[in-house]
Amino acid sequence: MYQRILVATDGSNLSRKAVSSAIALAGLAGAELVVLKVVARYPMTYFEGGMAVQAGEVARIEKQWADAAQAIVDGVKKTAMAKGVKAKGVTVKSDLVSEAIIATAKKHKCDLIVMASHGRRGVKRLLLGSETQLVLTHSHIPVLVLR
Repeated sequence: MYQRILVATDGSNLSRKAVSSAIALAGLAGAELVVLKVVARYPMTYFEGGMAVQAGEVARIEKQWADAAQAIVDGVKKTAMAKGVKAKGVTVKSDLVSEAIIATAKKHKCDLIVMASHGRRGVKRLLLGSETQLVLTHSHIPVLVLR
């Protein structure tokens, strides 16, 4: 069945449900779990949502985000291992979340990607897009989307 399953998480409630399902599936399949958290870079312009900060502050903020991401990944890894599932935690720094998910799945030779659907509807989905939709559209690896 599956040998290596990548689960993408952002730490949200919906994402935690996907993580639980991925751990259970990996346990049933006897697969290894690759836990991924993509860390965004600090926005550099006003139009990206950035604010003017002093030199050195960007590095401090990005390190804080990376540390928080590592804590999320380590927590999932610990939970998986407690349930007898071999797990590896990975954090990737990128603004292109969907591309980072697909690239990480390829790099670690995953044969399934598990992720949550954030359920945006209407104008929000149209304007903001959906990382899940982009992964579904561009991945050559099967994707399991959980709601």
